[in-house]
Amino acid sequence: MKLATVLLLAMTCAAQVPNWCKSLPRPGYQTLQRVASPDPWFEVYHVSPGVFAIYEPHQSEETISYLITGSKQALLLDTGMGIGNLKKVVSSLTKLPVAVLNTHTHFDHVGNNWQFNTVYGMDTDFTRLSAKGSKEDVQADIGPAEICGTLPVGFDAKSFVTKPWKIATYKHDGDKLDLGGRTLRIITTPGHTPDALCVFDETNGFLFTGDTYYPGTVWLYRPETDLQAYGKSLDKLLLILPQVKNVLGAHNFPGAKPEVITNLAKTFQEVLAGKLQGKPAGPGQVRYKSRDISFLLKAN
Repeated sequence: MKLATVLLLAMTCAAQVPNWCKSLPRPGYQTLQRVASPDPWFEVYHVSPGVFAIYEPHQSEETISYLITGSKQALLLDTGMGIGNLKKVVSSLTKLPVAVLNTHTHFDHVGNNWQFNTVYGMDTDFTRLSAKGSKEDVQADIGPAEICGTLPVGFDAKSFVTKPWKIATYKHDGDKLDLGGRTLRIITTPGHTPDALCVFDETNGFLFTGDTYYPGTVWLYRPETDLQAYGKSLDKLLLILPQVKNVLGAHNFPGAKPEVITNLAKTFQEVLAGKLQGKPAGPGQVRYKSRDISFLLKAN
């Protein structure tokens, strides 16, 4: 093959690699213990005893689900995009009974709910609507610009949908889940969605924040977003902050220092008060950034 042809092919392949993909792997993952995954779509990391981060680095959302285990049962916090076989991964990590709880029911957090018999839900219309499944959002998220590498062998992109799932029982603010030697408390934090929640591991001081916070630009521009509710939810998190040792969001990287919640609340209040100058970030969207916190809101 001629050199010019080789160079052309190399340039073509490079052009097809999305920019977000070029920054991977995120350096922080080098500090975590990686665990073998039976499905290469996922990377699994041992965050602490009884806590596994199940990461999807091959799709632009970089969604993270968490498997939290006690001595009697396990909780799977979110189920990701629905592209890989999450149940196979979870079964390789624990033989305990597993229940699913979603930090909220956007499509990138409920994709594999259908694989599990016990799925807890919040008692909201948004949750019930999400449980019926969807197609439009997921189809947009498997385009060439959204995939890093290749989709799994046998994956049918054309028929890809978020499959419906059944809500086994409803959960509410303050409910506690006893896993055996580990107690988790549900803290409802509406704002990003009406059914958004955080989970506080009272035993170990871990706060799982879903999309209320993650290391990256927090999306607060969708039709279901409620900015006033989001601000009140941050106030709730500030109340328990003295007990928090680690903050684990649902995208990009599983871990942040507790003070990030303080910075999140301060920056958000500055946005509401008009003290921060936003920058256009796409059609009808504005990005605000301060203290390493970034929000994406609808343009006025």
